[in-house]
Amino acid sequence: MSVTVERTDDGIAVLTFSAPPVNLYSLELHDDFDRALDEVLTSPPRALLIRAEGKIVSGGVDVAQFHARTTKADTLAMYDRMLELPNRIEAFDFPTFFAAHALTLTWAFEVAVACDLILASEKARFGLVERVIGLTPTMGGTQRLAARAGVGRAKEFVFTGDLYDAATLERWNVVNRVLPVDGFDEAVLTFVRSIADGPTRAFGAAKQILRHFEAGGVPQANAHTTAIASELFDTDDLQRGMESFLAHGPGKATFTGQ
Repeated sequence: MSVTVERTDDGIAVLTFSAPPVNLYSLELHDDFDRALDEVLTSPPRALLIRAEGKIVSGGVDVAQFHARTTKADTLAMYDRMLELPNRIEAFDFPTFFAAHALTLTWAFEVAVACDLILASEKARFGLVERVIGLTPTMGGTQRLAARAGVGRAKEFVFTGDLYDAATLERWNVVNRVLPVDGFDEAVLTFVRSIADGPTRAFGAAKQILRHFEAGGVPQANAHTTAIASELFDTDDLQRGMESFLAHGPGKATFTGQ
């Protein structure tokens, strides 16, 4: 299988995709992603890290699979299928991370912006380059980029088809952290661990509130915040966290994700 899942002792699921030589998107790769994500959900982790093997994260998509469509209806069905992957990842209630160690084009970038946080090496480059075949991004990258960087930047990114470095996308609020090339994988895991050992269900609640914000702004988020937060009452992490705070002060609680 070209997509594998490994689990760390501290509850992180590390999903790695590898489709040599340049990790092109194909429907077969997507099927492997689905199987791997099914495996992840059999025992939901405290965090999910998505990463790639190879010299680059991805060179884009297998254009032959696009060109093989013979009707508009077949094309629509393929695009609908492609959109399912980032949509599925975005819906997870645990923190999700994307590690970009090098060139990250089209579908891989669209998966990246569907994750909660993007960690990039100093040599990473990003692009939505569908213009070269006369297409627009089909996996939600345009709108998710706009949510992070603004509509004007999304238009620039898609219209130019240029490659943008990690420092630029960090300035645009797309990339969350730019990390050194040397020791990149270790630095990524260290950062992911710093989140994964926190109150996982509280992070899921924050994600729910932010989905309401994205759908309807502050008023819609406000309308749901108290109900979402009160559901945490029954979690071990909240009860033990409050007890630890009162007994020992802030920052001493140990969370289990339950």
